[in-house]
Amino acid sequence: MTQNENYKIIPYEEKYLKDAAAIWNEVVEEQNSFPQNVPFTETEADEFFKSQTRTACLFEDGKMVGIYILHPNNAGNCGHIANCSYGLTKSARGKGLGRLLVEDSITEGQKAGFRGIQFNAVISTNYAAIKLYQRLGFKILATVPGGYKNPDGTYTDTYIMFKELV
Repeated sequence: MTQNENYKIIPYEEKYLKDAAAIWNEVVEEQNSFPQNVPFTETEADEFFKSQTRTACLFEDGKMVGIYILHPNNAGNCGHIANCSYGLTKSARGKGLGRLLVEDSITEGQKAGFRGIQFNAVISTNYAAIKLYQRLGFKILATVPGGYKNPDGTYTDTYIMFKELV
């Protein structure tokens, strides 16, 4: 658990479902960072969150404002590399809280035995996330031209990013 006076990150439990699903779906509905384009029902969200290696919820002064998931990026002989997704409410953005989520996922990924974290599709226009990831040691490995389809039918490049954890 990560915490200080105002912020606490704790593992997901079903009692957090309503808020966790709302945060996740808010990011999905914005259609500018997650590949998922259809929001989850609460049942789908609960199953999804419980299926992860770790789903963690960020609370600010007792109110949930963020969530992340951590899981293997692939199966079998490639299962030692993790993948993560992060979501914050609009009101929580720009306050450095994304950093808390990413740092916690790095710590928890190491504890879970992952040797690295790979992001498969960081949208090239998600400047705040890219800067944060780079400050925390992630490197851009490749650009996927037109890897993300925008709601208006245009395409934006995506980056594959990686950080070694060992």
